[in-house]
Amino acid sequence: MDAFFVSVEELDHPELKGHPVVVGHDGPRGVVATANYEARKYGVHSAMAMSTAHRLCHNLIVVEGHYSRYKEVSAHIHAIFRDYTDLIEPLSLDEAYLDVTTNKKSIPLAMEIAKEIKQRILDSTGLTASAGVSYCKFLAKVASDYRKPNGLCIVHPDRAIAFIDGLNIERFWGVGEKTSERMHAMGIFNGSQLREVPLVKLTREFGKMGRVFYDFARGIDQRPVVTEWVRKSVGCERTFAEDLSTYEEIAQQLIPLSTELIRRLEKNNFQGRSLVLKVKYNDFHQTTHSHTDTSPIEGIDKILEIANRLLAEVNLSGHAVRLLGLTLCHPIVQGNTQREQQLTFDW
Repeated sequence: MDAFFVSVEELDHPELKGHPVVVGHDGPRGVVATANYEARKYGVHSAMAMSTAHRLCHNLIVVEGHYSRYKEVSAHIHAIFRDYTDLIEPLSLDEAYLDVTTNKKSIPLAMEIAKEIKQRILDSTGLTASAGVSYCKFLAKVASDYRKPNGLCIVHPDRAIAFIDGLNIERFWGVGEKTSERMHAMGIFNGSQLREVPLVKLTREFGKMGRVFYDFARGIDQRPVVTEWVRKSVGCERTFAEDLSTYEEIAQQLIPLSTELIRRLEKNNFQGRSLVLKVKYNDFHQTTHSHTDTSPIEGIDKILEIANRLLAEVNLSGHAVRLLGLTLCHPIVQGNTQREQQLTFDW
């Protein structure tokens, strides 16, 4: 749904409606998971430090997340999707791609399917959803964000280029803060200006993503809807209430972190050959160090041994640490099943 986590909280606690509300942990290192539209008017947004959110909005209400409840609602919405197609690619609890090119109800227009699904979600959950309809993932995704909340935006193939021309470059998939700064330095602020840049220049500046940007500017996106996928990594991380300043303190935290990683590996039945240690300093700069074996890295003793070896490579001189993370990647088995696409739902 729109502002999904907060919308579920407002559904369960109607007294929250009309007030600026965020879901997240209200602590010194807390981060906003989702903000409702009343909070967004103050400039509060997801991934913002909770302390900053409070400074922007003095009457902000913070609710601890109830993720089992969110999963329950998300599962109900996916059950509605499956009445129309089995070609569903979940992106998160609150967003999914649907391929309705051939659908179970033989409805000829994806727009009509989107309207019907939106109404069914509203009737059965009381929550609103935004949908984007187009012939490819890129445009369907942009369209789903275009008229939020409770929006429906259709980008017809005949109007795709005109639609892309007017898009701010920040709306393009793969363009984050740093990439947008580089784009601006090149004089690229919208889709029209992006399309004027030769492919050779884009690939020189952005590598493989240069080809992606070149194609997107022309309304080309061949990515299929992936209905099944193989997990490529399992990881966990912890942000500390107080910065860690000594090597001994940091090394001690590798024990509970490795224990949690083992639990997640077992839960996901995952095996990998590379262990990555992530260290974020108190100035928010971060570094990663990795080790790769020819065989699976298994067992807490092995993970702790490698994690400590990686930590010894990290420059801790003059740095305090606010976050540690461990991730196992390079899975032993790889593969997926891919399909076509047409519809994006964001709720």
